[in-house]
Order: sequence, then C-alpha cells, then structure tokens
Amino acid sequence: MVPEAEVKDVLDELQRLRARVPLLTGALAASTDGLVVAQDTPGIQAEGVAALTAAALGVSIRMADATGRGGFRELLIRGADGYVATYAAGSSAVLTLLAEDRINVGRLHLEGRRAGARIGEVVDAALDRADRPAPPPRPPQSRDLPRRGTPDHA
Repeated sequence: MVPEAEVKDVLDELQRLRARVPLLTGALAASTDGLVVAQDTPGIQAEGVAALTAAALGVSIRMADATGRGGFRELLIRGADGYVATYAAGSSAVLTLLAEDRINVGRLHLEGRRAGARIGEVVDAALDRADRPAPPPRPPQSRDLPRRGTPDHA
C-alpha cells in the first residue's frame, strides 16, 4: 500500500485538480486492483467506485490489447447527468474523475492526464521504495572493535 506521506501528496493533487476544474464533482485515485489511495468524492462511496474502476480497467486493457491499440491510457463514460473519466496514473494506479454534464471535455482530458501523470509519479516512486530490500547490516569497522588492553578484551 502507499505510505501515508504519499497519500497526503495524492490527496493534495486531487484537491488542487478540483479547484482548477470547478465542474468536477469528485476525484479518486485508486490502485489498479481497486483499493482507494486517496479520494475527494463527497456523497460518493469511494470504495465502490474504486472497485468498479478496477473492473472497467480490466475490460479496457483487454479491449485495447484485442484491437491492437496499445497500453491503457484513458476511459470516458458519458451518462445522462455527466461524465466518469478514468486515466492511467503510472504503472500501478488510476485516476477517476466525476464531472457535470456541462464540463468542457477537452479541459477534462487535459487536466486529468496531467494529474494522472503527477499522481503516477508519486505512487510509483513510493511503491518502488517500499519494494526495495533493506540494506544489509554494515560490517563492523576496525574503529568499532574494542582495542587490546581495554576492559572488553580482558
């Protein structure tokens, strides 16, 4: 999972995104397996949206692969009352945005792609650090060993 400091960074990015794009009604960063990383989704069940995002992501990846369109980049759903847009956020996360129907879709894509890239950098770096093994213990240096004639070498 993503460490708490990076979760705060992701949440800050989501809040800045919502401030820049007033017609966004929610923003959610999730792992590709459907776990919430950070969310700013008032009135929306974030865990459910994250799980549905993971399911949609799986289908989208298979569709892009089956049609030779390359790796997943984004998914846009237009409903009668607005949009749900999902963007790749690095190799292990996705950004899902909820927007009103009046939103400028070009602006939604521009801001969503930029925020997805920033969130992806934060999450991937945090996971890379977490996956690295701890450094081996340092062997004792000669200056660390007791000297002859000291009480330790009696």
